[in-house]
Amino acid sequence: MDLIRPSRTKAAEDFTAPLLGGKSFRLSQHRGQPVLINFWATWCPPCRQEMPSMERLWRQHKDSGFVMLAISLDADPEVVPPFVAEHKFTFQIALDPKMDVANAYGVRALPASFLVDRQGHLAALALGPRTWDNDAAHSLIEGLMRQ
Repeated sequence: MDLIRPSRTKAAEDFTAPLLGGKSFRLSQHRGQPVLINFWATWCPPCRQEMPSMERLWRQHKDSGFVMLAISLDADPEVVPPFVAEHKFTFQIALDPKMDVANAYGVRALPASFLVDRQGHLAALALGPRTWDNDAAHSLIEGLMRQ
């Protein structure tokens, strides 16, 4: 799996973002769990391409403590719920229409994904779409679970 690994240990930027359904997600509340943070938008074809494989990865690892959060950068948050319902995504979806979280993570293009280890450090990042349900991705998540 083609990922960028940080050359030195760096804490992932903490944030709070509203989830679909009204609750909120705070990254620091998931310390002890590996987290995949994916920045995307409904209008982004490569994002739409990779999301079904994200769903399959999520379904395989959700019961083991793995956390997946897809953060929509759509300027109009109203377009997100119908898209999620149409595609039957079950992982958590957050909204970042003003790009506060995206800017904190330096996101300049979509999709962009960040893997955070159980200690809250940035473990890897992926710029551009990936296939998230292959052996390499499963091994990566399983390795983060064991750390």
